[in-house]
Amino acid sequence: MAPTSAPGRTDEHPPLTLSTTLSTAVSTAPKPAPRNSEPRTSEPRTSEPRTSEPRVSRPAPTGLWALIIAGGYAAGLAADALGLPAPYLLSALLVGAVLALCGRVRDRLPAPANRASQALVGALMGSYLSPSALVSAAPVALPLTVVTAATIALSVAVARFLSRGGRIGRPSAVLGMVPGGSAAIVTCADELNADVRLVAFTQYLRVGLVATTAPLAAHWMTSAASAAGGHPAAGGGAGPGLLHVVAGSDQLTGLLTLAAIAVVGSWAGRRLRVPTPLLIGPMLVALVATLSGAVPGFAPVGVLQNIVFVLVGLDVGVRFTRRTLLSVRRLLPPILVCMTVLCLGCAGLAWVFAGVTSTPFTDAYLATTPGGINAVLATAVSSHANVALVSTVQSLRLLVVVLVTPLITRRLAAGRPPAPLTA
Repeated sequence: MAPTSAPGRTDEHPPLTLSTTLSTAVSTAPKPAPRNSEPRTSEPRTSEPRTSEPRVSRPAPTGLWALIIAGGYAAGLAADALGLPAPYLLSALLVGAVLALCGRVRDRLPAPANRASQALVGALMGSYLSPSALVSAAPVALPLTVVTAATIALSVAVARFLSRGGRIGRPSAVLGMVPGGSAAIVTCADELNADVRLVAFTQYLRVGLVATTAPLAAHWMTSAASAAGGHPAAGGGAGPGLLHVVAGSDQLTGLLTLAAIAVVGSWAGRRLRVPTPLLIGPMLVALVATLSGAVPGFAPVGVLQNIVFVLVGLDVGVRFTRRTLLSVRRLLPPILVCMTVLCLGCAGLAWVFAGVTSTPFTDAYLATTPGGINAVLATAVSSHANVALVSTVQSLRLLVVVLVTPLITRRLAAGRPPAPLTA
């Protein structure tokens, strides 16, 4: 899951079963007696995962994850020293992907760390939506709405093209291609007669690709603007001190406020049943706290912000195991082609939006790119873009996608004869 969603049971199961079901079948088959094992092999999909899942889904030791997170942070420090864009996000993503592809990590990021990173990212997003930022975004509200609708329409059109070959059903193609709310989309895939594993892989592959390419593209555009005589690209700088982990001057009060926003926001998001509640809930609570002006600075900065970005990168990277890639290797080329078309189409929409609203192209690109909101926000912060604009557009699209995608999927599936429904 893009790290943009609640790590509930429905979010964690698809990636676990996708990468471990085959190995479970091999390891558990020799144990029973031959007479008892033969009848059971005829029902591997219904009986085997349920009986063996507790053993397979055993989480990795906490000490191992602590070492992995420390390694991701160290890689981020090295990348930052080399001047790479979004160093902590990209480095942690690559570390997680390498460990998963080598088989060293077979599990998702631990649930407490995943929940904490989502809540802190939500609080960070809400802290950027100040009254002045919302007022500055008001004149471009109509173009933002048009761009959001055009992005969804483009993703649906690409999904219909992807499903024309017959190897991917329309529900699976649409749910795999729509940008926004990855975990929420994966959660509703089963209900919409889609292949949950294929939808999960396609969603997280898109998030991984955008999380990898967006920082490089933003860095290239920022450097080009600086070379052309525009505003110089901001460097890494010294940054806040090691003990300065929130934006306010009173660190203890800021940390307590941040913790309260994360906890209350997560609870409120679940109670209100908003999409990706662990992200959107804290964002809404942080927005209220920011607009009130009575709450001290609570936005994560410095070491704490870097750790959050490391967790976001690891959460994306560890999803790409060898078994995941092997299971969809025949579908990978057309999926990659369609994703490239979608990303280029969104870049075209960003170019139009930038021209109509006189917005810098880097800000427009990050606001419209079809990636995970966590990764895009990390890129926006690292590249010193207009985070308020990027957060507003990405949040709006996430909400719209999660609300309208089930309706679009049912309509497209019903618009054809029964074949796509059984695909």
